[in-house]
Parts: sequence; C-alpha cells; structure tokens
Amino acid sequence: MTSEYQIFNQDSFEVMKNLPDESFDMIFVDPPYMISNVGTSCQNGKLVSINKGKWDYCKGVEQNYEFHKRWLAECKRLLKPNATLWVSGTYHSIHPCGFAMQQLNYHILNDIIWFKPNASPNLSCKYFTASHETLLWARKDKKAKHYFDYQAMKNGDFPKDILKKPEHQMRTVWAINATPPEEKKFGKHPTQKPLALLERIVAASTKEGDVVFDPFMGSGTTGVAALKLNRKFVGIDNTKEYCELAKKRFDDAINNKPLL
Repeated sequence: MTSEYQIFNQDSFEVMKNLPDESFDMIFVDPPYMISNVGTSCQNGKLVSINKGKWDYCKGVEQNYEFHKRWLAECKRLLKPNATLWVSGTYHSIHPCGFAMQQLNYHILNDIIWFKPNASPNLSCKYFTASHETLLWARKDKKAKHYFDYQAMKNGDFPKDILKKPEHQMRTVWAINATPPEEKKFGKHPTQKPLALLERIVAASTKEGDVVFDPFMGSGTTGVAALKLNRKFVGIDNTKEYCELAKKRFDDAINNKPLL
C-alpha cells in the first residue's frame, strides 16, 4: 500500500464486502466476459482458442447473469452518492450487465461505442469483423448529481475522434486504437485496455484527488490513468502475476509524472 494506491491480491467479492459504504468517487469495471471455454479469436494473424483462464469460463446464461448482478450490487453500495460507474464489455457481457444495472436502479447516462481502427481481422470470413466494445456510464440513481468535466471533453488535449471536429462536443463514438506494444513493456494481460481510453474516462468523470476503484483490475490500466491524472486508486485482482504487473506500472506512472 502507498498513499496513492492500494492493491488487493484476493477474491474481489471477499474484499468488496469488507470495504465501507460510499468509498469511491468513480468505479470502472471490465468484468470477465466468460468466453474462454466457448470460442476462438485472431492473434498475430492466426486463429487461436480463447482461453484466458478459469476466471473467464462461461458458466451458463443464468449463472453469468447472477455473477454480474452480484458485483454490480456491491459497486452500488461502494459508490459515493454522486459518484459514477463505468462498465466495459462486448456483446458477450454488456447486455446482462445493462439489464442488471436497470434492475438495481442505476441511472444510465450514456452508452459509448469504443471503435478500434486497428481491430484484428475475422479469419473465418463468416461474420462482420468485431471492431468495437460498449461502455455504459451510470450514476447510482436518477436523483444523484454526477460530475462531468464538459470543458475537458470538448476542448481538452485528447486524440480527436474521426467523427469529432475540434469545435464540436465530444460524441459517443470514440476512435481509439487497441493497446499498443509500449504499454505492455512490463508484461501482458489478455484483455488489457489502452491507456488513452481510461485517461479519457477518468478525466471526464472525476476530479484531482478523487478515489477510483477497479474490482477486476487486471494489468491495472485504470490505476495508471488515475495516478497520471493525480487521482488515487484501489484495485483488486485474484491473480498474483497481474497484481505484480500492475504494481510495476503504477510505480512507473508515479515516477514519471511531469513536474508541475
């Protein structure tokens, strides 16, 4: 533990149940998609089996849904009254997450399409090429007053989307390449998100000094973005290898912050 971040190498539910109510200003969740035992993917131009680990195994529609609803309920308890939640996913997971969020009375603010210009090709040639993920942004309930840095999103120093002119408001289709190799210099995670995506999310929905939480942090991109933007971070992952990888990335982000 440091004054800027805290990592738990434990089961997410075990940690979350012991965290106090209303602990966090923003939560980002990229939950397991639960597809590792049911599909294939393209890697380095080759068709490969999807097997990220047992943590990503499909357990059937009903059990998968109950898993998502369970962590969403914990996250709602952990959000401060005016805090917000971001959920990322593909069609495998985002629809049950969205339904569970509605059942738990979250108020969905936006759905964002993250378009990947450099997405991997579809080698089967039987489907459209998957080139996007969906992000759901929500507050705890309809009466909450969430924070949104409108000026940063309209005028900030972010990569300009193919659909956004400099004088326009930021739209809900974001063109951001998949994770570049230089962001994997300390190691790899099979579902690592690009830093540009998380920096935009953190900048849009938190202030300096806020506390950001990620219950399935993987390689820790959420934490890297939070630390670079002068927020604090709490993350959980049950795999020691990924916790060690995240720690290296966090320390690197802290040590290489620009001097004010």
